[in-house]
Amino acid sequence: MDHIIWNVDPVAISFMGLKVHWYGILFALAIASGFQVMKRIYVRENLPVESLDNLLMYCVVGIIVGARLAHCLFYDPAYYLSHPLKIFAIWEGGLASHGGGLGAILALYYYQRQVKLPFLFLLDRLAIATAIFGFFVRMANFVNSEILGLPTNQPWGIIFERIDMLPRHPAQLYEAIAYLSIFALLWCIYRMTAMKQKHGAIFGLFLVLVFSSRFVIEMVKVKQAVYADTWTFSAGQLLSIPFLLVGVALLVLPYVRNIKTS
Repeated sequence: MDHIIWNVDPVAISFMGLKVHWYGILFALAIASGFQVMKRIYVRENLPVESLDNLLMYCVVGIIVGARLAHCLFYDPAYYLSHPLKIFAIWEGGLASHGGGLGAILALYYYQRQVKLPFLFLLDRLAIATAIFGFFVRMANFVNSEILGLPTNQPWGIIFERIDMLPRHPAQLYEAIAYLSIFALLWCIYRMTAMKQKHGAIFGLFLVLVFSSRFVIEMVKVKQAVYADTWTFSAGQLLSIPFLLVGVALLVLPYVRNIKTS
């Protein structure tokens, strides 16, 4: 059976010793797309658009620091505790989305104290931007031939030639498609329903959809944590469970309050 062979050079542009990687380009697109979504929301709701520059700066720092620390502590703690300076070697790869999510939430909390807007109100809107951000990041992982899927004989299996000659599940594309679909759904809900009036509900739905998708897709991923080879669940699945439970609570609570007050 013929399979697609993927062997894209991770370097998009090389000029006079300067190298621009596809990962960096797609990560920049992720930031830019998320920023534009938030800007459109702020304009629509007459919120202080000028404050978005601060939110962008805080979120970029929070995502990178949180994602790096989570990767080091949850996926290969023995190595990084033995080589602590390697924690700063971000250019070698290793960013965990769960930690990036926590970093973004902390950054938003710091920002919220400046603009004096309700925290859950902001989380609902940032969730929409985060979904499109996640789409571009997973596409960057695909270009880099990282976050590999398990071998498969399915016709849509892809051979990542830089890794080996085995056809594998394109797990990065599965996640990218899931995040893009979640973005489209959340945007429609935000524009067309009253859910945005129930603070925390859109963010709760985001958590439920993202981490249930992540839990399922992890089943066809190569386990990334070096210590989890013999575990029933991967580290990514175990880390998804708390986010999923919080999402269910945030999604349900606004409706429970309405029932009690009616």
